[in-house]
Amino acid sequence: MHKYSSRKDRIIFLAVSFFFWLSLFIYMPILSPYIELLGGTYIFVGAVLGSYGLMQFLFRIPIGVASDFVKRRKPFIILGMLMAMMSGLMFALTDSLGWALISRSFAGIAAATWVAFTVLYSSYFRFEEVHQAMSKISFIVVLAQLIGMTCSGYIVDKWGWHAPFWIGGALGIIGTLFSFFIYEPRKAGNQRSSIQIRDLLVVMREPLLLKVSILSILAHSIIFTTMFGFIPAYALKIGLQESDLSIIVFSFMIPHAFATFFIGKAIVPLLGKWRSLSVAFFCSAVFTLVTPIVEGKALLCIIQACNGFSLGLLFPLLLGMSIESIDDDKRATAMGTYQAIYALGMFGGPYFAGMLNSMIGISSSFYFAGILGIVAMVLILLWNNKEMLAVNEFKLKGREKR
Repeated sequence: MHKYSSRKDRIIFLAVSFFFWLSLFIYMPILSPYIELLGGTYIFVGAVLGSYGLMQFLFRIPIGVASDFVKRRKPFIILGMLMAMMSGLMFALTDSLGWALISRSFAGIAAATWVAFTVLYSSYFRFEEVHQAMSKISFIVVLAQLIGMTCSGYIVDKWGWHAPFWIGGALGIIGTLFSFFIYEPRKAGNQRSSIQIRDLLVVMREPLLLKVSILSILAHSIIFTTMFGFIPAYALKIGLQESDLSIIVFSFMIPHAFATFFIGKAIVPLLGKWRSLSVAFFCSAVFTLVTPIVEGKALLCIIQACNGFSLGLLFPLLLGMSIESIDDDKRATAMGTYQAIYALGMFGGPYFAGMLNSMIGISSSFYFAGILGIVAMVLILLWNNKEMLAVNEFKLKGREKR
């Protein structure tokens, strides 16, 4: 057992992480139709959905810097749980569009504190155990998201629109209470493991990180426009019931989770990293583009399953590529920078999709997201070809010198 933490410490931390993400995702699938129910236009729905990413973009780096400055992680974890709790309770206690925007913004601030979560949890383990630790906490995140999003539609169908928000607030309260019992080893405060201001510009000049970050913006734009955005509203529009949303979410999330097992063991060894990205973006683009012509529950579930698997291939691969060319002592900085940049996709995707929906109709958001997938594929092909030309030119010069 690691000298800095016990099994009990790790269980408490994972429990807090579970309550954290469950409280944020328990109402995610019903959020866009709920805002429509309040009278919000598609533009406003997009603004509310996008505020989650905007707050992460604005607060993620400052929270990392502040955490480094005070050499503490636990206070920021408690802050994150409080923000998650307040987000759910404000949604539950109010029924106005303005408060909906504020409530969702609080959820974005909560998600921005995840940097502190991952840094503290990694401090519980030896260096060679960190990868395994991140796998465990990633599983907890996916599990919480899956349970929350799967139950959301059923909860609304049984107890009404405000019920998921009340449950989210209650989960936030439980998580906040547990967070006070989180153990923070003294060594964790002295580790250089979060974002350093002086390294930001140096890290962001790294070409691979910049390319991967751009692709991640596009990938997050797609998922926050579709399943985490307007898919639930579209499902209700074509005649599905609130209880059917759980089936739609389940169809997406299970393949989405399983895809992480295939990308490293089967697909990348077969196709390579860049070609794997290209294929995944292309498939996601196709399944997103055909969504507006689907009008039956069974076919919509199949399309979402395929899109969930395609997007599930992208995120772990992009995450790994974001730091593979970065020196070890700057990898946490690169990770924080990467997370802050891709938050632009969480904001921009649903916001611009909402504008298009208001002008043209809800189908336009899926055409918009599908085109983003094609743009990503084109960028990958251009960058890959450019690298191949550079390599060939280098080899040619080497032969000429001989």
